[in-house]
Amino acid sequence: MRFPFQKAFLLCAMTTMGLGSAKAQYAGHVSSYVMDAKTGAVLSATDAELQRYPASLTKLMTLYLTFRALEAHQITLDEQVPVSIHASIQAPSKLGLVPGTKLTVEQGILGLVTKSANDAACALGEFLGGGDEVRFAQLMTQQARALGMVNTTFRNASGLPDPDQVTTAHDLALLSQHLIADFPQYYHYFNVPSFYFHRRMVPNHDPMLKIYAGADGLKTGYTDLAGHNLITSAQRGNVRLIGVVMGSSSNARRSMEMVALLDKGFADEGVAPQPLLHPAAPSGILMASARRRGRFHHGFLLASSRPMEVADAPTTPRRYGRISHHGAAVRMVSVRHVVAHKKHSRHS
Repeated sequence: MRFPFQKAFLLCAMTTMGLGSAKAQYAGHVSSYVMDAKTGAVLSATDAELQRYPASLTKLMTLYLTFRALEAHQITLDEQVPVSIHASIQAPSKLGLVPGTKLTVEQGILGLVTKSANDAACALGEFLGGGDEVRFAQLMTQQARALGMVNTTFRNASGLPDPDQVTTAHDLALLSQHLIADFPQYYHYFNVPSFYFHRRMVPNHDPMLKIYAGADGLKTGYTDLAGHNLITSAQRGNVRLIGVVMGSSSNARRSMEMVALLDKGFADEGVAPQPLLHPAAPSGILMASARRRGRFHHGFLLASSRPMEVADAPTTPRRYGRISHHGAAVRMVSVRHVVAHKKHSRHS
């Protein structure tokens, strides 16, 4: 009887504070949503309309507006994005951008999808917002409304904490569906295992790319108040699913919950199950697994619950191993070169 009582208490608190309250957050209480990306059919939903802090899932809208500007030929992938003082002082995770320097639009995109770099997100936001991240956030919210994201409000380009920046699992699924459908020519960026930035390798810290068959994006996110968030798209045969998990208690549980949701979704769509990938993942890479009441889920043991997608490179990128034999400023590398790094911080 303990769980029903706790759930009833939680729902009562939600009602009292109001679903629209920007400060009504429930880290540890999971909201989830699974949809068929092609048909829009809802396969499962749990508190999918509850407003939550998006954390770095915010960057999906920053990327949407970047892709839209690219498609409209308003910007190019090689165009130079200036780095302001404001962008450079954003909290980690970050690339360690130096004020007064520049990075290309493509470097910014890669920084967002791999390292979830807040400084790169802010620089892109200022660039697309005419030098003003606040103006860009207004454009983000306008675009959200145009896509039908009626319970979403953006306040910055990165997802760093703001009490008025909220969204829902349902709204984020809609955004992900549009990213895939509206910009197929750019969606491949979400599946990049790593890239070279200033001759150093930046790995992608989305664990689902390494463990779940068919997974090819989209984004992780974490702050103390938001909890551990994840959006994953996976395709098996002719079926593509989009899954959203918000407010999970750890990285490992977040991945476990996503695996279970997608597995059930594919089963409901008549797609045969597949085993998880890489049972002996390299050290530091999250294994999709969980020990529950003495049993192993999918036969794998839980890895560290620390938020691996949260990385700290406040001033220099020297935390990455120096790669001296590549001269290009940006170079995508194969998955076998990915090196995972565990960091300590609070935001991604």
